[in-house]
Amino acid sequence: MLWQSAMALMVLAAPALAQEAKPHPPQETLIRNVRVFDGRSDRLSGPTDVLVRGNAIAAIGTGQQASAGAALIEGHGRTLMPGLIDVHVHLTFSAMPLLALFQPDLTPETAEGEAARAAETMLMRGFTAVRDAGGPVFGLKAGIDSGNYRGPRVWPSGATVSQTAGHGDFRTPNEPSRRFTGQLSRAERLGATFIADGRDEVLTAVRENLRFGASQIKLMAGGGTSSEYDPLDVTQYTLDEMRAAVEAAEDWGTYVMVHAYHPRAVRRAVDAGVKVIEHGQMLDEDTLRLLAERGVWLSLQTLMAGSPNMAEARRIKRRPVIEGQERVWPLAKQLGVKLAWGTDFLFEPEINAAQNAYILRLRAWFTPAEILKLVTYDNAQLLALSGARSPYQGRLGVVEEGALADLILVNGDPLANLELIADPAKNFAVIMKDGRIFKNQP
Repeated sequence: MLWQSAMALMVLAAPALAQEAKPHPPQETLIRNVRVFDGRSDRLSGPTDVLVRGNAIAAIGTGQQASAGAALIEGHGRTLMPGLIDVHVHLTFSAMPLLALFQPDLTPETAEGEAARAAETMLMRGFTAVRDAGGPVFGLKAGIDSGNYRGPRVWPSGATVSQTAGHGDFRTPNEPSRRFTGQLSRAERLGATFIADGRDEVLTAVRENLRFGASQIKLMAGGGTSSEYDPLDVTQYTLDEMRAAVEAAEDWGTYVMVHAYHPRAVRRAVDAGVKVIEHGQMLDEDTLRLLAERGVWLSLQTLMAGSPNMAEARRIKRRPVIEGQERVWPLAKQLGVKLAWGTDFLFEPEINAAQNAYILRLRAWFTPAEILKLVTYDNAQLLALSGARSPYQGRLGVVEEGALADLILVNGDPLANLELIADPAKNFAVIMKDGRIFKNQP
């Protein structure tokens, strides 16, 4: 009953169906005279046309003809590329400061409203797909998919799964353990986390998330910088508990990703069968080699020291992670680790507008072509790990015939000038998701 009560609150704010019919994309859209970055190449195509039919790319080539009534976009030789993908966002937790999230009068509806506004601005920055790495997001995703809200495609994890005293144990000092009092913590009631100890509780937490539509599972395997009670160096969850999560996810055809920074936690996760490591900035060479040998993904970020509004304790805790990423990014690339990129913004809404600019920080280790491939094609391959649990079937991260029509028309050549993507308001003339045009600026 306790788990069911928590999950009921996770979907309490799911929006009703729109009063008007969901807008449909034109039957066809012809994007004429563009040069294509296809998501994988290190150069642009020659001038060509791209025909979108419904929500997919129907044809690419010069001289494409569209049916009567088709929408026409003149490319004027500009660059057409796949929509951007961020594989580590927290749509709710990044939309509100931590103090607001702890306010006693916060309701699921209020939190969803704030997240919806942030999701729309994210889409207008050119991010057409994101993986939510934990939090109350099912209602928001339903609202986006139904047309009530405007936002990117969302691969939801649902509530994070954390041990007691783990990175997802968000209890305040006056909130005792559910095990001893029978009372869910407020964070659990809001759908932010499941505090689950022992194999049976982990299985239940994972299955509850899957029941409500999680496309993958987020497990806390080590200490973190945004939590108060777990030191950065601790390892969380026993091997048996972690294996339980992996088994439950694999039974549903999907995978577990874990929050972890240091080698001991990551090695335990790999032994348990985890397929994606989130963070990992404190890993050593031997552990990175293990990831490469086992084909385990490393989903990394380009974190900053923090905004002026970040608490000093969190800033201090974050320091070794910031220092470590300068070494881990190039070493992981050199060793052939499967890499993905995300932002992981938390509790600082004022930095959300810098989402595109954070991509530029990859220039220290990658060429512009490698960076664009990372934030389109490579990130799409990580999303595809959800298999049949993926909420959107079809190919993303590429501009190819048959792929889903998530596209950006860029004013210029981002391979020659990567800084173009850092100012989407100025440089993204067209933003299309699922064949629907959300921005069309001549």
